Amino acid sequence: MALEDFMRSSIIPVLLAGLLAACGDKPSAPAGQGNAASTASADEVSADEAPPAAAAAPRSGSFDRTHAGEAAPTLGFLDPAGKPVTLASFRGKPVLLNLWATWCGPCVKELPTLDALATREAGRLHVVTLSQDMDPAKVAPFFAARKFTTLKAYTDPKMAWVPAVASNLPTSILYDSAGREVLRTVGDLDWTGEPATKAIAAVG
Repeated sequence: MALEDFMRSSIIPVLLAGLLAACGDKPSAPAGQGNAASTASADEVSADEAPPAAAAAPRSGSFDRTHAGEAAPTLGFLDPAGKPVTLASFRGKPVLLNLWATWCGPCVKELPTLDALATREAGRLHVVTLSQDMDPAKVAPFFAARKFTTLKAYTDPKMAWVPAVASNLPTSILYDSAGREVLRTVGDLDWTGEPATKAIAAVG
C-alpha cells in the first residue's frame, strides 16, 4: 500500500470519530425556536455512523474573525453533477461555505435556515453546502426528501475540508467576493436571524 493511501486510511477514521463527537453536542437553539434534537433520526444514521457520546458544546451563533483576510483554500470538491469545482468557481460574489453531514444533528437542524438564506440572497450570495459524508451517494436523496428550494448538494468524497480548516461540524465560513475569509462560526445557527442577516449584509 502506498504511503499516501496508508495515511488516508489511518487519518479518516480518527477525523470521523472527532466529528461524530462534536455533532453529539446540543447547541443552543436559534432565537425564537424551541430545543431541537441534537442527533439525526435513526433512518438518517448508517451502521458505521452511530450517534456519539455527548461533548461540551460550542456557543452557537458566535462569529470568529481571527482568520479574516485569509484566502480560501484551493481544495477541490464535487458539484451536484459530480464535476470538480473549487471555491474560485464562485468568485465575484460572496460565498457562505457550510460544512455539514447527514448524520450530524445540528447540521441538519440549520439546513432549512440556510435554504431560506440562499433563496433570499439569490443573485448576491452563493451558499455552498458541502457534505462531509463518507458516502456521497446518500446526499442527493437526503436533499430531495427535504425539498429545499435553493440549496444544492455539493460533496467532498475525500473529506478534505474539515482538516483543512481545522474545525468541527457544522462549520460555516463566509468569504467575500475576492475569496478572502470574513468570518466563521461553529455550531448550528439561525441564518434568518438578525446576527446572521447583519453579517451577510456587511460583506461585499
